[in-house]
Amino acid sequence: MCGIAGFISNKNLSPEERQEKIKAMCSAIRHRGPDEQGILIKDKVTLGMQRLAIIDLKSGSQPIWNEDESMAIIFNGEIYNYRELKSELEKFGHKFRTNSDTETILHAYEQFGVRCVEKLRGMFAFAIYDFKSHTLFIARDRVGKKPLFYAVTKEGDFVFGSELKALIEHGGLSRQIDLAALDAFITFGYVPEEFCIFKDAKKLQPGHFLIYKDGKIHTEKYWDFRYQTITTPKTEEEYIEILRWKIQEAVKIRLISEVPLGAFLSGGIDSSTVVAMMSKLLDKPVKTFSIGFNEDSFNELKFARIAAKYFQTEHHEFIVTPDLVKVVDELVWHFDEPFADSSALPTYMVSKMAREYVTVTLSGDGGDELFAGYTRYVNAKNKPSLPCILKKGLNRLSQAIPHSVKGKYYLHNISLDFIPSYIDSISYFNRIKKLLLYSGDFIKTLNSSFCKGEESYVQIAKKVKTKDKLDNLLYLDSKTYLPSDILVKVDRMSMAVSLEARAPFLDQELIEFVQTIPSNLKLNGSQTKYILKKAMEGIVPSEILYRPKQGFGVPIEEWINSELKTEIRQILSERKTIERGYFNSSYIKTLLKEHELGRRNQSHALWILWMLELWHRKFVDLNQ
Repeated sequence: MCGIAGFISNKNLSPEERQEKIKAMCSAIRHRGPDEQGILIKDKVTLGMQRLAIIDLKSGSQPIWNEDESMAIIFNGEIYNYRELKSELEKFGHKFRTNSDTETILHAYEQFGVRCVEKLRGMFAFAIYDFKSHTLFIARDRVGKKPLFYAVTKEGDFVFGSELKALIEHGGLSRQIDLAALDAFITFGYVPEEFCIFKDAKKLQPGHFLIYKDGKIHTEKYWDFRYQTITTPKTEEEYIEILRWKIQEAVKIRLISEVPLGAFLSGGIDSSTVVAMMSKLLDKPVKTFSIGFNEDSFNELKFARIAAKYFQTEHHEFIVTPDLVKVVDELVWHFDEPFADSSALPTYMVSKMAREYVTVTLSGDGGDELFAGYTRYVNAKNKPSLPCILKKGLNRLSQAIPHSVKGKYYLHNISLDFIPSYIDSISYFNRIKKLLLYSGDFIKTLNSSFCKGEESYVQIAKKVKTKDKLDNLLYLDSKTYLPSDILVKVDRMSMAVSLEARAPFLDQELIEFVQTIPSNLKLNGSQTKYILKKAMEGIVPSEILYRPKQGFGVPIEEWINSELKTEIRQILSERKTIERGYFNSSYIKTLLKEHELGRRNQSHALWILWMLELWHRKFVDLNQ
């Protein structure tokens, strides 16, 4: 696991100037790989990386060259089938200097060209430069487990890196904010993959590669989630048998490591399934790590302890308290873009605890999107179907009702069609709330950027070739919430402490099999994750399998009315915040008052506004 960075310069920079730039870029992401730094400066290309040594500790230093040194690679991630791929490539005559998975990617590119990505099983973001054809090839894994940003600077340099802060350190990136990205953040609490908070920067989309040559950029999709209608479906028992084997195999290949590894254990079905398989495959107790809270309704330690005892793990726990919000400023720096998923706090703390014992950890991320684990899928399934004329009337009524009247936002939601209604339900600030939140001047400034995020989600949902409504929602979440929130959170918080996190449920072979399972075996009536629970019966304790759904949340509702009350109110009311001109200050006062008096839970709304202001002060104000 590493951090990568690089640039192709159109200016005649001296080797010393290029060295200074790439060292600054690498230093900004040193936390991703503190073990070693590698730099390559040749022709117009400059490559750098920070290495966290996991595989081939002795000879896996990067950049790595091919046989005739006409190509070089820098790589972030793990390729779990690299040994099998290496054997295949050796039959074609390729000679290997190392035992690393990094070199395998390079030779695969030599042999198969851009289609090499289809051969890779794992998580990755890498860059290969061909000095003969003067071509840069960069690629990102199928689901988006590893990040990759890129930009063309005002001087014409092509710059890329694992984190946005690496691009910033290059020195040529404009800090102009993309208003559509900001609006999308206010809506969802994260910046979706197709947007970037800085107007001139972009994210390479999951399942895509990019070619840069002669000053031109070409991107192409090589993989996508595909939900198919099977003409001859298997029996439930057959699906269960294959699923058990697929999960076990996905866990098994992720146990490859030359350093200690363990697992996050929340006490939910996903993490317990991963630990169950690890316990079966390893000949020593699994090291497990859990986070808890003093607030009972958020505390999952009871279930984590049940799983730990059942699987006889070497278990470690940590209690998160409100005083840990002191680390929020540090976390804002790690995320680069505004990010308001408050579960980043416990994710960071459990990663920090785990790093004291291991360098690699496995997690249950992806299980909810794969097997329909969110209760919002049940709500969407049970949404009443209303005549068009009634929906139009309810929509007009919801807009006319004052904010203070209960039921206003429910009426708005049920007045929408299926996909817009679902998008509205996962929005913290929907269209009508943003009309109250935003100042009149800011709404005029946004213009066509207003609600562009919601519109893009509707278009994403239309791309999946399925008539099944649940599969439609699973596709949408897998393309948006999963890579933009869940995987960003886990990557940045684990990498902040130099910990590698692996997600067996996001193995592409497992994903592709699960997508053939009929949706009624994922969401069966109101039973979420039905087929996974059936597959894990007798393997995972039933009190974990059939416990009520409990997300990895944080008691911010209580914290905002206690320890955080003064700080959040002060920051959101400061002149600096108000003068940005984004928001209607009277509406923010309404949110604060409603939350304080218990009329409405506005904790997520207030957290979003707080995170945005902290981000501004960290990434914009300090550089003006």
